[in-house]
Amino acid sequence: MSDFCCTSDLIADTLNELNEARRESVLHDSGLPIPNRKKIIQVLKDLQALLFPMAYSRPDHEMSDEHLLSGIYHTLLTQTQIALNFTAHGPCPDCACRAAGTCQEFVRRLPEIKKLLYKDIQALYEGDPAARSPEEVLICYPGFYAISIYRIAHVLYELDLPLIPRIMTEYAHEKTGIDIHAGATIGEYFFIDHGTGIVVGETTVIGDHVKLYQGVTLGAKSFETDADGNPVKGVKRHPNIGNHVVIYANATILGGETTIGDGCIIGGNTWLTKSVEPGKTVYYNG
Repeated sequence: MSDFCCTSDLIADTLNELNEARRESVLHDSGLPIPNRKKIIQVLKDLQALLFPMAYSRPDHEMSDEHLLSGIYHTLLTQTQIALNFTAHGPCPDCACRAAGTCQEFVRRLPEIKKLLYKDIQALYEGDPAARSPEEVLICYPGFYAISIYRIAHVLYELDLPLIPRIMTEYAHEKTGIDIHAGATIGEYFFIDHGTGIVVGETTVIGDHVKLYQGVTLGAKSFETDADGNPVKGVKRHPNIGNHVVIYANATILGGETTIGDGCIIGGNTWLTKSVEPGKTVYYNG
């Protein structure tokens, strides 16, 4: 009996301390729900099945495109209404109306996403001699898997939706080891080979026909801080990469003012914090 009492006291004391820690945290303490990660990941899987039915299965093999897209829309709508309570300005007063507008615009842009992804498949197939067919790229390549989720998440990011785009790209990061922030701006015919360890920061701008190999980092050189020492958000921190640029394995390019010009080749293990003129080849000379 005494052991039971001791255990009960321990549980009660621990729960009290956990609640106290919650009250002292920086997290919202409004009691509002947060987006459901599992449901958002299912939206991603359903979108993949809608865009590429030959490669991704549906919850029900007999499900029509109309039924599938309707389910995607309604699940995303519910999660969007929840997410809009976590804007920088606090809960959204007209979140139901805004959520509907966001989701409708996202659905309108799905054909645009699919066209971009076809171009990415083409870039990977034509750029990798090991690829035997475009279907192999679609089914097997982690680089394309990460790009496909980024393209979806980026549209939602552009629509100023909190949390959900980041949940999507972090799922791709978890699955592939490729970390592309939903806010990055990436042009057509994007090529990622091998991919593991690639990092593309939020304010990175990448042109068309760019190739990245494993371990490439497009990151921030430093963070501006405010008077209280907190990082300043919403400023340009990551580099600009021009068109037809190749960046080989483990190269690191940092800084919001750093621009790599069109047609450059950046060799493996190179460290850059300054701009490079168009057409130049830069390599590590150890």
